[in-house]
Amino acid sequence: MEYMILHYTDESQAPDIAPGTPEFEQMMSEWMALNQELIEAGAYVVGAGLAPTAAATTLSKAADGSESITDGPYAETKEQLGGFYIVEAPDLDAAMAIARKIPIPVGSFEVRPVGFRPDITIGGPRG
Repeated sequence: MEYMILHYTDESQAPDIAPGTPEFEQMMSEWMALNQELIEAGAYVVGAGLAPTAAATTLSKAADGSESITDGPYAETKEQLGGFYIVEAPDLDAAMAIARKIPIPVGSFEVRPVGFRPDITIGGPRG
């Protein structure tokens, strides 16, 4: 079964590390090691980190058919969605074990079964 793992952190607390620096390379090595582990285990489906919320644009649709577009995230919150994984795991416990390995020291992880993808059979193997 596939699970989506959404990771939330307070982006104002994120380290200000420039790409190409040794500190950035060290941080990324932890992520790349996890990705490689998931790939080798056959658990990796897809994952991505997101740009900061300052880059977000929100489209809101109302019941009357009207729309509004605003700069920024949907909601002002203490923690922001930083990225996601979709993983293949036999059950919730295994998906939670993967979430625990994500190299974020402080934050929240929402783990939820994927309910529908048009390219797979629910509860079955990827096609």
